[in-house]
Amino acid sequence: MLTRRSFARGFGLAAACGCALPSDFIANAIAQGMSDASPSARGIILIKNAAVISMDAKLGVMPRADVLVRNGVIESVGENISAPGAEVIDAQDMIVMPGFVDTHYHMWSALGRNYLADGFEYFPAKAATAKHFSEEDFYNSIMLAMAELANNGVTTVHNWAHNVRSPAHADAELRAHRDSRIRARYSYGHIDGLARDVPLDFKDIERVRSEWFGTKSPFEGLVNLGVNLRGIGQATEDIFHRDVAASKERKLAISVHAGQAPPNRMSATDYEKRGYLGPDFLICHYLPGADEDYAAMVRTGTPLSYATHSELRLGLAGDARDALMRMRRSGLLISLSSDATSIAPPNMLENMRFAWNLTIPWRGTPTEKQNPLGFSEVLAMGTINGAKALGLGDITGSLTPGKRADLVLIRTNDVNTAPMGNIEATVVMSATPQNVDTVLVDGRYVKKGGKLVGYDVAAIVAKAKESSARIRKAAGGRLAMPACCGG
Repeated sequence: MLTRRSFARGFGLAAACGCALPSDFIANAIAQGMSDASPSARGIILIKNAAVISMDAKLGVMPRADVLVRNGVIESVGENISAPGAEVIDAQDMIVMPGFVDTHYHMWSALGRNYLADGFEYFPAKAATAKHFSEEDFYNSIMLAMAELANNGVTTVHNWAHNVRSPAHADAELRAHRDSRIRARYSYGHIDGLARDVPLDFKDIERVRSEWFGTKSPFEGLVNLGVNLRGIGQATEDIFHRDVAASKERKLAISVHAGQAPPNRMSATDYEKRGYLGPDFLICHYLPGADEDYAAMVRTGTPLSYATHSELRLGLAGDARDALMRMRRSGLLISLSSDATSIAPPNMLENMRFAWNLTIPWRGTPTEKQNPLGFSEVLAMGTINGAKALGLGDITGSLTPGKRADLVLIRTNDVNTAPMGNIEATVVMSATPQNVDTVLVDGRYVKKGGKLVGYDVAAIVAKAKESSARIRKAAGGRLAMPACCGG
């Protein structure tokens, strides 16, 4: 029986001799599903006596209620629910709410979270290392990212894969998606640094769709396929429009980086005329967007991902806070995201808290007469808005009966969350990942009683350190490993 550990050994032996893994070995791995990472069985789970943040307009916030999950589905939410034979979780002094949704995360680079130094920030560090990632490094990076996401209460993530160096690299990422059990969109993209006049590799995207998302898909519906395209600037105008046409022809959900700095090379009003915009066209950043661009997105139901920390650290288009306030005033569907771990951790609790603190009116500015962002609104950005932005609003993002059971339990009796007052404020203002007690994805535990389930954290960290040490050695220069910090 092939296990994830034996697969890793095979990968290591292949890397040591400079050989490729045999195709039958990889196929066998896919077929067997990495047996020691097999998902736990779904069952009947009754969460009792919790404070409930449902993110459902009809259910609202409930000071004390029960949630019944049956075979991966939220069956009912209310008071005094009984379910003979169910596993009962006593959630007194806990909040139950939908799992968080991160709509923009470059997961291949999670290994590089600590590569930065003063004067050597995100873009130089990425440029120095991107070409040195092997297929195994991709797998190790995605597994590290997924374990952290599960620990933080993120149940859905958009893997914005913008360094797909080869078909084998894509397969390595998808193996990690299969092994990690988090709901996701995998958006196949370009090789980092690809020439501006070279189009996206749609031939391999078709292969990935056939092998990973066909009738024998190992994902059980948890992962769907999209593409991320280089906006004009990273690609020529001709190549961008060709890539959009190829994506539309294949009915693939599209994601695009818009600018964080002037000039504004993207025109949502033009894209509306071309028929590009819509619920399946996710735009990230777009700080230089004009009000008429945001209006075009609203008319067409085009969602936006706001990378809370990144917009401030990398945004050169002026006041990122003002941009967020304008986006909000326009009526855009705004979701939140982490971008890359070398800018911010994939911590939606922190992203929500940061966004809440940002969005206040400033005197003497166009925001002066606007209302500050409220707790319910920022919670929506971190949950149901993210689900809608990824086309999953009917599946996850709220505790609506009939949706899949993606939910988190947050302890309110810890030293940093007690005593609980306003339920929503407790999540936004006080909670951190250390308070995330239990996480269910599709009705299966990925974290229980404060501990990750199904993740060998020590092995994941060890493999990440090995990959990181090798990458830093290959990159050299300012990334050379200090004596204290080897793999």
